[in-house]
Amino acid sequence: MCPLGITFWTEPMKSLKHKKMDLDAAAKLLLIILMDVVATVVSFFFGLWFRADFVFSEIHIYHLEGFPSTMAIWCVITVVVFALFRLYSSIWAFVSTSEVFRIVGAYMVLGVAAVFVFGFDGYVLPRSSTVVGFLMSFVFTVTIRFSYRLMRTAQQKFSHLTHQANLKNVMIIGAGDAGRTLATEFVSSNFIRDHLACVIDDNPAKQGKHLCGAPIVGTRRDIPEIVKQYKISKIIFAIPSAPAAIRKEILDICTTTGCEVQLLPGIYQMVNGDVSVSKLRKVDPQDLLGRDPIKVNLEEIFAYISGKVVMVTGGGGSIGSELCRQIARANPKQLIIFEIYENNAYDIQMELRRSHPELNLEVLIGSVRNTNRVEYVVSKYRPDLVFHAAAHKHVPLMEDSPNEAIKNNVFGTYKMAKAAAKYGVKRFVLISTDKAVNPTNIMGASKRLCEMVVQMMNRESDTEFVAVRFGNVLGSNGSVIPLFKKQIEAGGPVTVTHPDIIRYFMTIPEAVSLVLQAGYYAKGGEIFVLDMGEPVKIDTMARNMIRLSGFEPDVDIKVEYTGLRPGEKLYEELLMKEEGLQETDNKLIHIGKPIEMNDERFKEQLERLDKASRLEVSNMKDIVAEIVPTYKRKVEV
Repeated sequence: MCPLGITFWTEPMKSLKHKKMDLDAAAKLLLIILMDVVATVVSFFFGLWFRADFVFSEIHIYHLEGFPSTMAIWCVITVVVFALFRLYSSIWAFVSTSEVFRIVGAYMVLGVAAVFVFGFDGYVLPRSSTVVGFLMSFVFTVTIRFSYRLMRTAQQKFSHLTHQANLKNVMIIGAGDAGRTLATEFVSSNFIRDHLACVIDDNPAKQGKHLCGAPIVGTRRDIPEIVKQYKISKIIFAIPSAPAAIRKEILDICTTTGCEVQLLPGIYQMVNGDVSVSKLRKVDPQDLLGRDPIKVNLEEIFAYISGKVVMVTGGGGSIGSELCRQIARANPKQLIIFEIYENNAYDIQMELRRSHPELNLEVLIGSVRNTNRVEYVVSKYRPDLVFHAAAHKHVPLMEDSPNEAIKNNVFGTYKMAKAAAKYGVKRFVLISTDKAVNPTNIMGASKRLCEMVVQMMNRESDTEFVAVRFGNVLGSNGSVIPLFKKQIEAGGPVTVTHPDIIRYFMTIPEAVSLVLQAGYYAKGGEIFVLDMGEPVKIDTMARNMIRLSGFEPDVDIKVEYTGLRPGEKLYEELLMKEEGLQETDNKLIHIGKPIEMNDERFKEQLERLDKASRLEVSNMKDIVAEIVPTYKRKVEV
């Protein structure tokens, strides 16, 4: 609580501060009006002097005697017209062509007024002097309003010249609308300490021209040479509409220069007029994937989710939370988030309450390993759809705790699946992984067992059970990309397990879109697989990330190879050979056919597995290998 004396002191001080600001604004306005009046008087007197061949004695006495009263009337009219055209409300630091158009409009009105003030007979002022004075006052009006910006630009140019050694030379790629907007900001802003040295554009018609004073000097093929010629330190990619393949091609060239690279987030920045240096971001690995984002049919997805009770297990994780975001937009009847980790649950709860206040949201804490808790939640809320994302997913950690992988992944899925079948869930979608194909680690083997569980449950109940299998997700918790970023920020080293290791990648929204689309396509028993294009070499990605951060691999930041971790393999497969492949309407989503298996024998194996995991046996991997024939514990290089 503020003491009374302080209140009595601060309130008058605030009032005085506002009064001072008002007085300053009024003083500036009066100064501009005075400048306009002086410019007008000088212009029309110059017109008289010009009419007299610059001989003062040749000016007629009646013109001199009538000049003060005529100018007084004319100055009042001029100030009023300028005010009507808002010429006294511009911010001088940002005057532009719009002010010129307003000045032209004001002078068109003044031209009509001049006919009545100065007359046609030339008695008040000679017609020739009136025309000269009118033109000169127009020039003065424009000059006065652009003078501050011109002086500011000159000051910045001088500052750039005097501090050239401390500035970064910047190259902009793209001389289109986005590039022009960024170039203008480089020229006009006092807060940008970098120097725009040159611009790159593939359009031959733009070559040799200038953009805000910076020369357009070549095409994408010339980037490495021009970087050396202009001593470029930073490259800005300013083509937000470029297709993914073109963006990747240009960014690949940029990685060879050793420059820091930034780019605009996307084409929507241009639509919103939201293009500025402050919006630039560093290049993400997804920019280097070389493919456009996966497209899904949102109408189909929203149609089958709208009005339904939807449950997401593991709803606070990377995939689970994005599932919740996209489901919330589809107008479900109710969204139930089931999460063991309360901090994650709280974060997504607060986010959804803020972004979707209309959403009927229930956030529940609990473990999928707890049979009673799972049964209680499913029986109480009776979800129509369940997206099962709860799982342990870290390969090295699960190698050291294989019993936990089985308890959480396999039996967490089994308990959720049985509850879903028991209480009439219409559709159950399991989040799986490419590591389930010919697994070499216990995490992958446990997810393969999860797939076998849902395929078995699909044959035994009316609930439609399906699995969705995808590769590594960019930016998810524990993925390699955030690790690389932290290592680069710390100055290295960047650790890669093996120089030849490759992985398939997708973005979190892509992965979630696939999950939702699979839920629409589901008829029961399918394993859905995404065509993710070409795999990415992790070593190449790490080195590109280092280069795009402005460093040289193995010079500024070292790349260290740590060796394959237990259970890790050089490449991931998306389909087992016996599954086959079937297309869906979305050509990038495929279906693996269910594998035939003996359900009764599998149930017996699950009982043995459950008992072994509770007893904390030391040979869990051997037991799993007996149930999953494709599980190979040794890495095959």
